[in-house]
Amino acid sequence: MTHKNDLDKMIKAALTGHDLEILDGTEELGWFALGLKQFTGKLGWVTWVLMVVQTTMFIAGAYLGIKFLNANELLPAVKTGIGSAVLLLMATQIKLSLMPQMQADRVIREVKRLQLLVAAHQESQ
Repeated sequence: MTHKNDLDKMIKAALTGHDLEILDGTEELGWFALGLKQFTGKLGWVTWVLMVVQTTMFIAGAYLGIKFLNANELLPAVKTGIGSAVLLLMATQIKLSLMPQMQADRVIREVKRLQLLVAAHQESQ
């Protein structure tokens, strides 16, 4: 079975000159670089809004969680505990909602990489 690194080495060995420059220029982004890229572009503002809302929910959930832990009576403990749990779950869900977009960006980047390689190959013929 061939591993991803072996395939990358075989591809680099097969390419020369301009094709190799395209491959290096469109190299796969790491996890953090891909995540930070979500804050730019046409829909970057959506990510900013989601992260502000998510951060607010997390802080409110943590605050209610502390109140839950410090409650001396049952009813306030139940109210703050449920509120904390709901806010923390919603904050987690909002953050996870960005993962499909990150995956889509990875796929789109790879498709563009292939398009550049095919275009460069056609120009050289």
